[in-house]
Amino acid sequence: MTQSEIIKALETLGSKLSTITSEDDLVTKAQIENQWFTPSWQLFAFKYWASQLNSANLNQWVSNYKFTNNPKKVGLIMAGNIPLVGMHDLISILISGHIALVKPSSDDKILTPWIIEQLISIDPRFKEKIIQVEKLNSCEALIATGSNNTARYFEYYFSKVPKIIRKNRNSFAVLTGNETNNELSGLADDIFSYFGLGCRNVSKLMVPENYDFQRFFEALEKYKTSVNHNKYYNNYTYHKALFLMNIAQHFDNGFLLLKEDEKIASPLGCIFYSVYKDRNDILEFIDQNRESIQIVIGNPNFIKECIIFGQSQNPKIDDYADDMDTLKFLNQL
Repeated sequence: MTQSEIIKALETLGSKLSTITSEDDLVTKAQIENQWFTPSWQLFAFKYWASQLNSANLNQWVSNYKFTNNPKKVGLIMAGNIPLVGMHDLISILISGHIALVKPSSDDKILTPWIIEQLISIDPRFKEKIIQVEKLNSCEALIATGSNNTARYFEYYFSKVPKIIRKNRNSFAVLTGNETNNELSGLADDIFSYFGLGCRNVSKLMVPENYDFQRFFEALEKYKTSVNHNKYYNNYTYHKALFLMNIAQHFDNGFLLLKEDEKIASPLGCIFYSVYKDRNDILEFIDQNRESIQIVIGNPNFIKECIIFGQSQNPKIDDYADDMDTLKFLNQL
C-alpha cells in the first residue's frame, strides 16, 4: 500500500468514527468489558480522532519526514487506561509503511480490535499490515506503553531491538489566581476527562501563596456526577477514609479530594497541590521532574511550556507522548 492509500483509508475510518452514537452495540460492548469506558468518554475519543483523521491533517503531518521503503515488523504493546489510547502509535506504524504486530491491552478487548477490523474492511490489504498477536517473538522493533515496573521487563526482554518504551507520566497545572471562569472550566475538563485516568490529565496543581480554592471548586461542579460511577466512587471514598484515619489535612467537595503534597501523581479521586513563591519555583520543579511530566497546563504567557486550559486531551497529531518523535523513530528503522 502506498502512503496516500493508507491516508485515504484513515480518512474513511475518521468518517466512520464521526457517525458512532451511544446507542451503537460497539459502545455498549466496550463499556461492559471496561466500566471506565463510559459512552460519553468513548464518544469523546471518537470525536477527537474523527477530527484528526482527515487527508489535509495527515498529509501535513507526514510532509515533515522523508520516508524510506524498508518495512519492518513493529511490535505494539498497547495500554488500556482510556479509549483508543494506542491509536496514535498504530497509525504511526501504518503511515510510515511498517507492519504492526499489535498486542491490545486486556482492558481494551473491544475498541482496538474494532479499529483493526474497520481498517481491513476499508482495504483488505491491511490484513497483511496489522496483525494481532499474543506474543511478540518476531518483532524487529517495539513501541510499548506500561508502568515503570513493566518498562523494566520490556527493556530486558526486548534488549536487542530498537524501541520506544513509555513509563508512568503525569501532568500538572499552574494557577496564578487570575484565571477566568472559562479557564477554570477548562481545567475541570483537564482533571475529569476520562475520570482522570490519562497521562495528560491534571493530577497536581501548583498555586501561589494564599490561593483561594473557592472558584476552583465552583468550576468543578459540572463533574459532580462522576461520583455516581461505581469505580470512581470507590476510589474517592477509599482515599477519603485514608485521609481521615491518618488525620491528613485536605479539602473535600463531595466528589474530589484536594491535598497538599509534593508528588505529581495523585490517586484517582484526588488532586495534589503545592504552593510556589514565584515563577522560578515552577521552572525548578519542571526541571527536577521532567522525566515524570507529560504536559503542563496553564497560561503560556506565564510559563512558556504550558498548554492552555481545557486542551489536555486535544493534542495535535504531531504532538508526541513523552516528547519522543514516533515517526522519526519508525523512519530510522
